[in-house]
Amino acid sequence: MVFSSNVFLFLFLPLFLAAYYLTPNRARMRNWVVLIGSYVFYAWWRVDFLFLFAAVTVWNYLIGMAIARNGVRTPTARRWLALGVTMNLLTLGYFKYANFGVDSLNAILGTMGHEPMAWTHVILPIGISFYIFESISYIADVYRGDTEATRHPVDFATFIALFPHLIAGPVFRYKDLADQFEHRDHTLEKFGEGSLRFMQGFIKKVFIADTIAPLVSSAFGLTHPTTADAWFGAIAYTAQLYFDFSGYSDMAIGLGLMMGFRFVENFNQPYVSQSITEFWRRWHMSLSSWLRDYLYISLGGNRHGTLKTYRNLFLTMLLGGLWHGANWTFALWGAWHGLVLSIERALGVKPDASRFRPHRWALTFLVVVLGWVMFRSENVGAALRMYGAMFRFDGVGLSDVYASAITSIELATLALAIAVAALTGATSLRPAPRPPVFAHGHVAAQFVIWPLFVLAILKLSAESYSPFLYFQF
Repeated sequence: MVFSSNVFLFLFLPLFLAAYYLTPNRARMRNWVVLIGSYVFYAWWRVDFLFLFAAVTVWNYLIGMAIARNGVRTPTARRWLALGVTMNLLTLGYFKYANFGVDSLNAILGTMGHEPMAWTHVILPIGISFYIFESISYIADVYRGDTEATRHPVDFATFIALFPHLIAGPVFRYKDLADQFEHRDHTLEKFGEGSLRFMQGFIKKVFIADTIAPLVSSAFGLTHPTTADAWFGAIAYTAQLYFDFSGYSDMAIGLGLMMGFRFVENFNQPYVSQSITEFWRRWHMSLSSWLRDYLYISLGGNRHGTLKTYRNLFLTMLLGGLWHGANWTFALWGAWHGLVLSIERALGVKPDASRFRPHRWALTFLVVVLGWVMFRSENVGAALRMYGAMFRFDGVGLSDVYASAITSIELATLALAIAVAALTGATSLRPAPRPPVFAHGHVAAQFVIWPLFVLAILKLSAESYSPFLYFQF
């Protein structure tokens, strides 16, 4: 089940909200409703993987309790933490990377003239990257003393299972939501704010990202793209990914508000960034902070000299790239960002957004777009084909094959996406930014969002299944 589906909009969500608000207004009683609803939401995909999901939840709850019993940062607690992290990573490694490892090994064996190793393909459980990372952050925070181990298993299970963010983030931390599991406010104003935020994300996804998607698929599917084809496709994907993923985050945050939760923000106009360091403070912010706090710092951060700082930056982004998917393209994408971050650190580049510098913005945007080509490509060979076309400079026109596949509505939507990103980005650079046009309470929201939301539903109903891009991660 996905948010951008009629089943979710007209069956699951109304029934869930009815059950939620008919339950007495006590946080822990409503936590049960959220937990059961989240398990139904997850089981809609595959019931069997719900058992894995529950097992990971129970395991990390017990590990958290064991760490708490032995005291903050004690040697015994450290051993429990190591055991918990190891089992989490082994679980993630098997389901997410076993196929990749065997395929890579078989490719090597093939070049050496050996028979490939027999292997039964492992199915990747949806959302496993997110709930494993959140589990690790919980037991690590209990060990560090940053949060108390909860003695309420339903609170912890609800934290792991919260359906608004379960499939594609943001990446939560228990310490940021612990108080809200014990008490949260439910007001008509908060519900209205959440509804508008959900509709805003729905419009981003269905109206913009899904309409741009064919431009991207056609460009990356070309056997012999021209320079114009490659650049056009890369720019289209840059827009599609942002509106798809930020749309999901808006919907997740909106659903949380409708249940009384206030979640962390996940995007802050990343395409106005003037350095890659700033980009990662604006793009998928919950993952960026997770990688910093639980990976970069654990590797040593900047505490052991300049060269090791560069190494830690590079390794953090390399592993962050692999977290996105079991493919060499993701590893290279992460390595690309890690390399640029290290270069910026060496040059003393600061993420200063107090003054807009067009040349710095243009260079940063170029680095981001080039990275997205590798991120989107099915394999390294396809990415190299796109890069070769981008820098072959064989003319300014689109190929006849690509041009014939483009419709006027797709072009208009891409232009709209670029205009919206530019306008909202420019607004965010002001010393005292104005509220976004679609912010809750803004007059335009009442007259623009509702009609667009209705039209987006009609569009969705007339089309096929529309998954979010980050579901694969």
